[in-house]
Amino acid sequence: MLSTDQLGRKIQLSAPPRRIISLVPSQTELLYDLGLMEEVVGITKFCIHPSSWYREKKRVGGTKKYNFDTIAKLQPDLIIGNKEENEKAQIEQLMTTYPVWMSDIYTLADALDMIQAVGKLVDRRAKSIALADQIKKGFHELPSSTTYKIVYLIWNQPIMGVGSATFIDDILRLCGFENLLSSSTRYPTLTTAELQTLAPEVLFLSSEPFPFQQKHIQYFQALLPQTKICLVDGEAFSWYGSRLLKTLPYLAQLRQNM
Repeated sequence: MLSTDQLGRKIQLSAPPRRIISLVPSQTELLYDLGLMEEVVGITKFCIHPSSWYREKKRVGGTKKYNFDTIAKLQPDLIIGNKEENEKAQIEQLMTTYPVWMSDIYTLADALDMIQAVGKLVDRRAKSIALADQIKKGFHELPSSTTYKIVYLIWNQPIMGVGSATFIDDILRLCGFENLLSSSTRYPTLTTAELQTLAPEVLFLSSEPFPFQQKHIQYFQALLPQTKICLVDGEAFSWYGSRLLKTLPYLAQLRQNM
């Protein structure tokens, strides 16, 4: 079986994989929703969904640093990773020993392609196509007629936002939000003065990777008294697997509450 990953690399498997390690939380959840209950043998400590797998599956480390001895003992016939979330040198080391399929995701279209490619790779093609079609249909039905000028923050001290060439930026656009940081690439650092100059109508404080909480609203509200400040579920904007289907109602409700 020959598959091309999203980095353009050819992955050769002699048969559908039976011992899979996932190094990306959102892709771990996808494998669960595709029904790979027995085939997935290893996950990371950040793969919190589903909770049963978090408790029961062997953890091989984080998304950046792995326990190579643990991986070797699991004898994987497929490892699934992601260019942004995983550390390049460690992934390249794994590639010398195991088949490693890598995703590279900037848009919803990339995510839908990944879902179907992984589904085909793990012998769940029909289920993955149906899942991707359902997600695509749901996003087409999201209300997006009213545009709000927003800034989406992912970190505090230093303040970091989300710019273009990111999956979050594409999700914001599809939800009808105008990202005021779209002229910057990736994850720009902002001073408080720069944030005030942007003067967003809405400021999103994400639950991940920095865990913004209610206490942070007061600080940013003092900086931006005319701005609506919202705590938002980071998984809804950044998890690009099957969680997209689960978060569509959340995104629709968020728009409705603006």
